[in-house]
Amino acid sequence: MYDWATNGYQVTTASALFPVFFVEAIVPEGFSLFGREIPASGLWGLGLATAAILVFMMAPVLGAVADFTLLKRKFLMAFAWGGCLFASLLFFATPGMVWLSLALFIAAQVCYTSGNVFYNAFLPSLASDEDMDSISGRGFAYGYVGGALQFTLALGLVSGHGYIGLSQELAVRLAILTAGLWWVGFSAYTFFHLEETPPPGYREKTFRNPAAAIRHGVSQTWATTRLLPKFPALLLFLLAFFFYNDGIQTVIGVAAAYGKDELNLGTQAIMITFLIVQFVAFAGALIFSRLARITGTKNAVLLSLAVWSGVVIYAYFLREGDIIGFFVLGIIVGTVLGGNQALSRSLFASMIPRESAANFFGFFTVFHKLSAILGPLLFGGMALLFGSARPAILAIIIFFIVGALLLACVDVKKARASRGLWQSSEPGA
Repeated sequence: MYDWATNGYQVTTASALFPVFFVEAIVPEGFSLFGREIPASGLWGLGLATAAILVFMMAPVLGAVADFTLLKRKFLMAFAWGGCLFASLLFFATPGMVWLSLALFIAAQVCYTSGNVFYNAFLPSLASDEDMDSISGRGFAYGYVGGALQFTLALGLVSGHGYIGLSQELAVRLAILTAGLWWVGFSAYTFFHLEETPPPGYREKTFRNPAAAIRHGVSQTWATTRLLPKFPALLLFLLAFFFYNDGIQTVIGVAAAYGKDELNLGTQAIMITFLIVQFVAFAGALIFSRLARITGTKNAVLLSLAVWSGVVIYAYFLREGDIIGFFVLGIIVGTVLGGNQALSRSLFASMIPRESAANFFGFFTVFHKLSAILGPLLFGGMALLFGSARPAILAIIIFFIVGALLLACVDVKKARASRGLWQSSEPGA
């Protein structure tokens, strides 16, 4: 249900509606940065990169603190409520308010991503290795249904604004507001029912003040970082994930801006495409979860990366104004989006010690967010350099190729077998 609650924000605010509103209405024509005119889509990419850098600095430390204090649930609640607040305040982002709009979005995005560290960390305690693919896939599937329903509401507001006496700008801002309210409303179900239980043999640490807890988190994060090279299979997976997720997150983050700025598509066409992605991704997440049982989780992820490579090639050759082609692109993306994300999460969860799940998912998020820095920077930089986003969208294929090659070398059985060695390898153990 937390996936259900947050996916409305992810699709309406972070992916489909607000990026288009930012490019089309908020950023004035001829906007300059450091004395040089920059495309609105390039500025959006820089905003995504900034949010990723902030999460990179926070996630592992907070994860380590949560593991030793049984605070995963409280951290999740704090970031969820903060994200809801900032996402709702985007209602007040009007044309010309470039920096305020970016600041509110970056704050909401940081809260959303940081909260997912603790949300994902519950997976190892809720599922066995055999069930992780299925449960992770169902989580993403529920999320896509919730996101689709919220986005349908947003699409109805924007498409029918004239019938209810609203301007298009006000309808867009109201739709963005509903995503924040959807988040806070349905996440209450999660917080009411979800309980945090300590793993067997757990000994909770207490700290006199927040500063002491943070110092411990930094120390634990550094200790884990030093140990990672001793577990090459897990480290290799994180490097593979770093590259291929860079491509995925870049495509998701810039798709709406690319459709508006480069393909000259209307807002409604872009929103309908994202709605198609949500419904198709529901089935895709479940299909890939079942496929993983037949081929193995790693092979299913590799298959999805081959399709993602085809996505960016297809996007490069799309003609300006090709609405049907953009719809087809949405169907392809939806098929592999949920499957790749769900299986990557469950594959990582099956290779880490359960008692340190939040700490390790902090690292997972670091690689997730680091991988979301290079792609948007590349996209924004190439858009600025060439005055077009087409070369940038095609260049993303390198991330999928490198990620697939690294993932093919990961020994999953060895990584799972080495989980019990983490604790004995820690300094002083």
